[in-house]
Amino acid sequence: MKSEKKPTRADVEAAFKTIIRWSGDDPTRDGLKETPARLARAYEEYFRGYDEDPEAILKKTFEEIEGYDEMIVLRGIRFESHCEHHMAPIIGHAWVAYIPRGRVVGISKLARVVNAYAKRLQIQEKMTAQIANTIQQVLEPEGVAVVLKAEHQCMTTRGVHKPGTDLVTSRMLGVFRDNPITRQEFLAIVTEDQKSR
Repeated sequence: MKSEKKPTRADVEAAFKTIIRWSGDDPTRDGLKETPARLARAYEEYFRGYDEDPEAILKKTFEEIEGYDEMIVLRGIRFESHCEHHMAPIIGHAWVAYIPRGRVVGISKLARVVNAYAKRLQIQEKMTAQIANTIQQVLEPEGVAVVLKAEHQCMTTRGVHKPGTDLVTSRMLGVFRDNPITRQEFLAIVTEDQKSR
């Protein structure tokens, strides 16, 4: 990534005023006067993942686990992201599993890793790999499995206009890739959880 100087809040608000004018409206009318500032604040929230370090989120672990070595699954983590091609919302759920090797991480940390990558301009395939690769690299478990299921508004509310369509992606590492029984156990948990939603 280039080390260009980050635009100021005033630059961003001016850009939104230009977009409002380009769309055919008047950014100085009462209903739109504060919209550029609101949009700047909203975009700070949408893309706060750029200011978060997913690896650092996973650094604090717990080793007093009484030898626990079975699958840990955090189900149905809701996330909101934005498509890097159209900046349209991507709204979905993540299922994250790992099999520990002597240490575990607080479960909220798994959700925070999902959010850290979601709150960036994304494609779902890349986000799926980023989540799995980071957990594998930092925790060094026996394996990691990640499934994302999301609706992309770049194709449900524009373009081909296919509401109700979702994309499912997965990344399996370690024993989840090598052991069909472990993989199937995880996928059965995902399928069961999806049916209950």
